[in-house]
Amino acid sequence: MAMLWRVRATLPDKPGTLAMLAQRCGEAGVNILGLQIFPGLDDVTDEMVLSTDDAWTAEQVTALVADAGGTDVVTQASTEAALDDQPTRYVTAARAILERPMSFPEVVARLFDAEAEPTDPDVVHDTMEMEVGDVQVQVHRTAPFTETERARGTAMAALVNDVLSRTQAAPPATTGGGRRLGTGATPEYVVEPDAVSAYVDGVVVGTATVGEAVTHDDGATLRPVDLAVDPAWQRRGIGTRLLLDAARIAQSLDADEILLTTGSDNQAVLPMVLGAGLRGRIRMAADELTVRVPVGGLRPLAR
Repeated sequence: MAMLWRVRATLPDKPGTLAMLAQRCGEAGVNILGLQIFPGLDDVTDEMVLSTDDAWTAEQVTALVADAGGTDVVTQASTEAALDDQPTRYVTAARAILERPMSFPEVVARLFDAEAEPTDPDVVHDTMEMEVGDVQVQVHRTAPFTETERARGTAMAALVNDVLSRTQAAPPATTGGGRRLGTGATPEYVVEPDAVSAYVDGVVVGTATVGEAVTHDDGATLRPVDLAVDPAWQRRGIGTRLLLDAARIAQSLDADEILLTTGSDNQAVLPMVLGAGLRGRIRMAADELTVRVPVGGLRPLAR
């Protein structure tokens, strides 16, 4: 039975390097099924898909590539998905982001064979950071990211920024007769010790509640925020105002950060965080989206 391996290695940028690697693989009965080249100034990072029989181990594959002149070799067991055409993968990723901008962390992690959060904190990981507005998206993996990949990640983040800017510029929703919902009404915000609510004509149209403090694995004190806005009053800045006020309440309660948790298909979270002028870190795992926002530099909320 054949085993597939995804291998990354740094090779000297000189003639004959790949020929030597191909020769060593051929002598060992190892087939090179795929190759990506990421050029640098003095050396080149190559990503290969190698096929061996099932007796091979990751350590043996690493030793084979190192013996052919490779350094910083990272070997991982792989599947046939590693053989997918690379341009097709990027086009598919771009389409997924256009359809669901909030899927960006998940899509980009899969695109670069990375993780939104390291699964093993004891293993050294390289981190690629991308900025969507003021929101920081990180992906991690054991193999170092090349400058080419970082440029591609930045381009993907720019695509998300473009999509979100168009969404924010869209006109407010209207009723069937063309009348804008809420025209002429200004929300009133009522602050409580651990919550803030938006009222219109005495009716609550949005709330943000600051939960009990929890300590994260990294030592930060987090306060979860539960935020909801009546659908008829969304996209009018109410959620952004509630989020900012909730962050200030959390700051007054000695929190280091607030934590938003929602479904991965929630398209409103990222524009809301950006609209509040807050910086944050976004992570997607399965069907759950979380955003951590530092609150240390915020002004206390007037009560």
